[in-house]
Amino acid sequence: MRFFAGFAGLMASVYACAAIAAAPGDAPKPDLERGKQLATTVCAACHGADGNSPTPANPVLAGQHGGYIANQLAAFKSGARPSPIMQGMAAPLTPEDMRSVGAFYEQQKAGERVARDAALVKRGERIWRAGIRAIGVPACAGCHGAAGHGIPAQYPRLAGQHSELTLGWLKAYASGARPNPVMSPIASKLNENDMRAVTEYASGLR
Repeated sequence: MRFFAGFAGLMASVYACAAIAAAPGDAPKPDLERGKQLATTVCAACHGADGNSPTPANPVLAGQHGGYIANQLAAFKSGARPSPIMQGMAAPLTPEDMRSVGAFYEQQKAGERVARDAALVKRGERIWRAGIRAIGVPACAGCHGAAGHGIPAQYPRLAGQHSELTLGWLKAYASGARPNPVMSPIASKLNENDMRAVTEYASGLR
């Protein structure tokens, strides 16, 4: 019963946040040409001109929700999400720039990535779809979707993301290096093998 009560509370906060994120705002329409300019001149060295990062150290941004990218850039700029590199990159960007580069990347097609470890994928699929009831871990699909496409602005697309990078994020949530009210309590309950399983499974989603 404690699991279901905790899970219900978590999902209530998830849907409340999603509703807020989905509420219409007064922000001007993104400038896709400006977004393309920023992506191809400022962001391309790490994330690729079309957002398909060639290295696991840097996230794939192609197909990511534009609102989520804009929110993360704002967090980098303010220091709410610490990163010496990204804080410097985000510092000169205006809110309009952030929305524009996010909208540009959202329109790009993510390259296909194939999961490499069949045993990890099998375990990861179970956790993704059903969670781990015994330790109070909810299904990843509850926030990130059955296909890993996430909830716009609030929860990121993880389908096709570099598994090494996603694993690093989970470890940072679990250790408190990257505190998050939703992800930290979940990640802290996962052992490393389960983290690897989930991230391997997500990397092969489309």
